[in-house]
Amino acid sequence: MDAEALQTSHWPLAAYFLIVILFVSSMLIFSWFLGERQRQRATAEPYESGIAPTGSARLRFDMKFYIVAMLFVIFDMEAAFIYAWAVAVRELGWPGFIKASVFISVLLAALAYLWRMGALDWGTTGRMKKRA
Repeated sequence: MDAEALQTSHWPLAAYFLIVILFVSSMLIFSWFLGERQRQRATAEPYESGIAPTGSARLRFDMKFYIVAMLFVIFDMEAAFIYAWAVAVRELGWPGFIKASVFISVLLAALAYLWRMGALDWGTTGRMKKRA
């Protein structure tokens, strides 16, 4: 492929980027010109469904919340992989079935490990609490 054909094939992409940059910059400029400039005391206060805030929004959460969130994301992504496998199960055949079975068994082993270590326990009797 010569240089001229390469340049003519990429001009729509360059035009798209130019249009996006112009659109975003025009939105920012218009919002700056048309935006409200008043700063009142009530503007900076948080509004929680009509309930007056009682304390700081910067609270420290227990580490278990983050662990459960990470586990949810990990197992949710793996569910997406299993769904993709289920859609293509006929094309993959037995080798795909064996690979998916290994994948699911690794998932179950990881879940059993987390369960045994107490990462899923919310009570005070978990093994993680006993070690600490």
